[in-house]
Amino acid sequence: MNNSPYFLKPASVQSVMLRVLVALLPGIAAYVWFFGAAILLQIALTSIAALAAEALILALRGKPIMLFLTDGSALVTAWLIALSFPSIAPWWLTVLGTLLAIIVAKHLYGGLGQNPFNPAMVAFALMIVAYPQLMSQWPAAGTTDFAGQWQAIFGTRPLDAISMATPLDALRTALHTADAKTSVASVLGSNPAVGGIGGKGWEWVAGGYLLGGLWLLQQRIISWHMPTAFLAVLCAISGIFCLIDGTQFAGPLFHLFTGGAMLGAFFIVTDPVSGATTPRGKLIFAAGVAILTWIIRTFGAYPDGIAFAVLLMNIGAPLIDLYTQPPVFGHKDKRGDSQ
Repeated sequence: MNNSPYFLKPASVQSVMLRVLVALLPGIAAYVWFFGAAILLQIALTSIAALAAEALILALRGKPIMLFLTDGSALVTAWLIALSFPSIAPWWLTVLGTLLAIIVAKHLYGGLGQNPFNPAMVAFALMIVAYPQLMSQWPAAGTTDFAGQWQAIFGTRPLDAISMATPLDALRTALHTADAKTSVASVLGSNPAVGGIGGKGWEWVAGGYLLGGLWLLQQRIISWHMPTAFLAVLCAISGIFCLIDGTQFAGPLFHLFTGGAMLGAFFIVTDPVSGATTPRGKLIFAAGVAILTWIIRTFGAYPDGIAFAVLLMNIGAPLIDLYTQPPVFGHKDKRGDSQ
């Protein structure tokens, strides 16, 4: 019979990253079902680019290549980039974004564990600023012709032929360009890009990410703090403004099941390197991301603000951790009380 105390063996980086990749599979499966297999091609492209860039930089830095190449961190970044970018974006756009994420956002700061900014969100932010039109052309629901998607990715077919606006983009554009009588309800009911809760097919993709995220919680790969705070605050702020003026502000379900809300809640905001690390700090960090996301979505120039919100909160993460450190036993906290 074993006696206490029991010590849990810390999970390896490789084990954690592998389970993150597995958790993404339900969302990817829904993506393929509703929007075609182009996303699998983009995942392959970003994975190859990430591993090649990782190997090159490790060699230049004199680091053991196989040790770091097989830890899975580069693949997680690659998959998140593929899932954040339009699946019919030109191949060079996703590859360029991946190279910038690995080389600049990750290794320029010293590699895994040293980067102050989320690499995947750096890639998204840079590409949407540099190529806003290409980053706004998403596959139309029901358009699953892989041959046509292949041609669009490799530049032999116009993207306009198989693309349409996302629900967030369709709603924002309609409200900003229409007359004063246009309401959220009229846009959601009349625009073909918007159907169901969060758009034709997109709510199922979000549900897949939710399922995978809950599994990560069950596996204790992530803690409850950040997903709960992000989703709760996004739900609360969108609900409050929807109650104030339901004709101009979409409700919580729309915000939760469109764009990258679920992907962000469980796979991006929870990045342990670039985010806050203390329990209270995680709540503050995720709440800040949610507030900024809603503000950018509602009033900003871009339809989805998660990438910019995460990067802005990345800047404040060290300060949040500094002021939310739990007091050390036997020492006085900032109020002067002994612990």
